[in-house]
Amino acid sequence: MTEILIDPFPTNEQLTALWLKAWDGVPDCDFTKVLPRSLVHVCAYEEGELIGFVNVAWDGGIHAFLLDTCVAPVYRRRGIATRLVNEARRTAQARGARWLHVDFESQLEGFYAACGFRPTNAGLIDLAL
Repeated sequence: MTEILIDPFPTNEQLTALWLKAWDGVPDCDFTKVLPRSLVHVCAYEEGELIGFVNVAWDGGIHAFLLDTCVAPVYRRRGIATRLVNEARRTAQARGARWLHVDFESQLEGFYAACGFRPTNAGLIDLAL
């Protein structure tokens, strides 16, 4: 049975292990510095193992930003990512956010539309250039 927890503060080791499975790479941040500053983060666990994650950053006001939605491949297609996003959405709203933004690659448009997101215009600058 998959357990969904709000703000469980997984270790960097747990998140790195999930990242390696979900993204085929190591995260480029130290989550022990990121998570305490987030509005909320939500994790999915199966028999104590971290199998899913989503983070909500915010501006300290009414805008929140959904980041890093991921589920280990073996657990995909079971509604876990949808549960993570819905719980993040509910908790962000309860904590004062009015708007929840998300950026995603085009192949994920159907998933995020099913979660209630609608298309908007946005801009992006690559600060690494």
